[in-house]
Amino acid sequence: MTDTAAPASARPAALIGWRLLALLYDFWPVLALWMLVSAAFTVGYILSGHAARENIAPLSALQWLLWLCCWAITGAYALLSWRRGGQTLGMRPWRLRIVGADGAAPGFQALLLRYVVATASTLAGGLGFWWAWLDRDRLTWHDRVSGTRMVREPKRG
Repeated sequence: MTDTAAPASARPAALIGWRLLALLYDFWPVLALWMLVSAAFTVGYILSGHAARENIAPLSALQWLLWLCCWAITGAYALLSWRRGGQTLGMRPWRLRIVGADGAAPGFQALLLRYVVATASTLAGGLGFWWAWLDRDRLTWHDRVSGTRMVREPKRG
């Protein structure tokens, strides 16, 4: 795909509000994926001999495995979307795109690092996201660490 728009350095950085709207929009397809994974775990739990109404023990290995699977499914959704066109479903309406520092499409390792650091930032109460308000270039922690940028594309005329 050829990009005739301005280079990434000339494009405006995505404001935190646009990022949050994209996250809210992306929550719905990810929630559907989580529900599918949870249903598969529930069926597996029942088929393994447990009663249908028996609760899973808190902090059991099965719960940790479910959390890990949901995190991996979310990462697969984000990474595949970013690799395919630089955007998730939630980023499209807001014209947001992930690009490398040089404006080119980022590599898989940079995107994976971006996802891992964004996860850590979220677990830290979103500090890495809120950092964009203080950063002179409006970059989050995962932007800085991965060498990627989220930019807002101009409207197509």
